[in-house]
Amino acid sequence: MLRLRLQRTSWPRPALVLTDTPRPDCPDCEGIGGFEYDYGDYNGEYAGTEWDPCACWNENRRWPLLPLPRLPRWLRRRSSARDPWSPGGYSDEPPF
Repeated sequence: MLRLRLQRTSWPRPALVLTDTPRPDCPDCEGIGGFEYDYGDYNGEYAGTEWDPCACWNENRRWPLLPLPRLPRWLRRRSSARDPWSPGGYSDEPPF
């Protein structure tokens, strides 16, 4: 049985996508959708995390519904170190 939800994606272009979700009462993954485990290199040091999807969910099952418009170039904000509203920006103005 499908458990559908809406999701916004930005690649390859902005769109609304209908996706499948993991079964919330799955006894194997407990509704998470898969299993995460850490692995190490030949010295036993941490080398990364692997993800194995559960059989209750197909993470590749998705249907694009509606393409969303992109902002025109002149409306996109440019990142600037002096712009306090840009991500990572700062301001030397007092807060009052």
